[in-house]
Amino acid sequence: MRKWLKILFAVYILVLIKVIIFKYPYEQLYAIAQTWRKDVILEGLETANFIPFKTIKMYIKYADQLNSFENLAGNILVFVPFGTILPLIRKYRNAFLDVFANALILVIGIEVFQLFSAFGAFDVDDIILNCLGASIGYAGYKICCKFMPAFVKAVQGEPMEKTERMGEDYGTYFEEN
Repeated sequence: MRKWLKILFAVYILVLIKVIIFKYPYEQLYAIAQTWRKDVILEGLETANFIPFKTIKMYIKYADQLNSFENLAGNILVFVPFGTILPLIRKYRNAFLDVFANALILVIGIEVFQLFSAFGAFDVDDIILNCLGASIGYAGYKICCKFMPAFVKAVQGEPMEKTERMGEDYGTYFEEN
């Protein structure tokens, strides 16, 4: 099952890159690429948002006029699978820092690519929201670990203990008697 999760995660990353970076039609991306010069990079720096929470505050302030909810929720939700699947396919037990660091590196990479390519706009708030989404996904993973430990162990390829296979009550009954 772990092999399939790795494949799913790879497909998820490819879809993520397509949705975030290559969201425009091929012809439009080609036209953007044709304009790549030094001034395009400088223009990206001028339009970039380096001030934390600036865009988030704008979306909240103009919630009735913009597609604010879609942008805020979308930036969070798109990284929830990252935080959920990555610890399942990695062998780390204390995986939060691993998940957060990997999400941060990926998101910064995407944002810097957008900054210099003009295939999008750099926004520090996207980094904040995407990492929040990965953290929420990790919280979902930890909830699964608590309430479905046998499932998590099975996914991670670990052998289950006899009590987990038979049911906790069954094993506990025989241990006490």
